[in-house]
Amino acid sequence: MPGDGGEADKRHAPATLRNRDAITDVLADWLPATGTVLEVASGSGEHVVHFAATFPHLDWQPSDPDPAGLTSIAAYRAEAGLANIAPPLALDASSARWPADRADAILCINMVHISPWAATLGLFAGAARLLAAGAPLILYGPYIEPDTPTAESNLAFDTNLRARDPAWGLRDTHVIKGAAADAGLAFAERRAMPANNLMLLFRRT
Repeated sequence: MPGDGGEADKRHAPATLRNRDAITDVLADWLPATGTVLEVASGSGEHVVHFAATFPHLDWQPSDPDPAGLTSIAAYRAEAGLANIAPPLALDASSARWPADRADAILCINMVHISPWAATLGLFAGAARLLAAGAPLILYGPYIEPDTPTAESNLAFDTNLRARDPAWGLRDTHVIKGAAADAGLAFAERRAMPANNLMLLFRRT
């Protein structure tokens, strides 16, 4: 486990500042009143410190599979000094073994399209293991919706992702919903977000 890190260890994701407030508005409707929120693929750690400050009644558990990401999260956590952020966990969504055994909500931002499909299937399986009936799994990111025209910027982004790694790419929401249902997660709500992104809410059945 990395230490607290310092300023040089902090990563910066420019999209975080652009999307965090819009995401926060939806989280205010979808998160439980109390409990622990497990963030899968926390990345730089910028989101989790913002959410922890905004929702002080919730305990936040960041995680990431990348050691450099864990160090960055730890550095942001140390800087924020918030008591409701736990030390980050080394968590690979695709693994059948997670270093957590329960959560009251799971949040995953911008992972599904920048990871192999196995990571999404693992996310659904993990959510089914950790969440109680009715508890939320919340996804954010760009998706392909078969019944809705896809923005040119998203099509270009998808092409770029697949050129970088053929296992990456924007996922079809019908496929996402089907895989979630197979794992025991019912689709509950869709919210359109700025910059052609979506937030998708699933609940443990």
